[in-house]
Amino acid sequence: MQLQDAFFVFIILLTVLFYKEPLAQDFVRENVSFKKLELITLALKDSIKANDSTDKEFRMTKSPTMAILYSLALPGAGQFYNKSYWKIPVIWAFGGYFIYEIVRNNNKYLDYREAFVSSQTIYGPYGDTRMKALRDFYRDQRDQFYLYAGLVYLINVVDAYVDAHLFDFDVSDKMKLGMSGNPGKLVNLNINF
Repeated sequence: MQLQDAFFVFIILLTVLFYKEPLAQDFVRENVSFKKLELITLALKDSIKANDSTDKEFRMTKSPTMAILYSLALPGAGQFYNKSYWKIPVIWAFGGYFIYEIVRNNNKYLDYREAFVSSQTIYGPYGDTRMKALRDFYRDQRDQFYLYAGLVYLINVVDAYVDAHLFDFDVSDKMKLGMSGNPGKLVNLNINF
């Protein structure tokens, strides 16, 4: 019974996919040729306008190289240069937390290393295995937080670079996409947030 149902669904899908309505095709053919003529006319008008007008060359307000150098020198300085002030406390909070964890885990690592070394005797040269396990754990934690701090530093630099590139990018709420000419005949897209 299931094979028959699958075959029935397959036949319906084929019928839907390959069904053609002749009236719709004729309407589309007529309108497509008219639209092509309009697009060619608009393209010619647009190219003539572009050649006649003198476009100003775009110059970036913020230098991405300077943003990188500032961020490399002091994390958050590139964001200050790019006027993204709200990102500075975020970078400093993550960086400060990771540095705190590095120092804390390093201190515990040193304490357990000393405890492990003092637990080694002539009669027990392998020492206390709990102290060794804790020593290794805190060393691994310290190294992991070094990695996290490095990632925050790298993300800080990349963010400053990208932010400097996009500083002059228009992020207004109203976006328009379309071609000049008769807006009623061409596709126009307006997005309002």
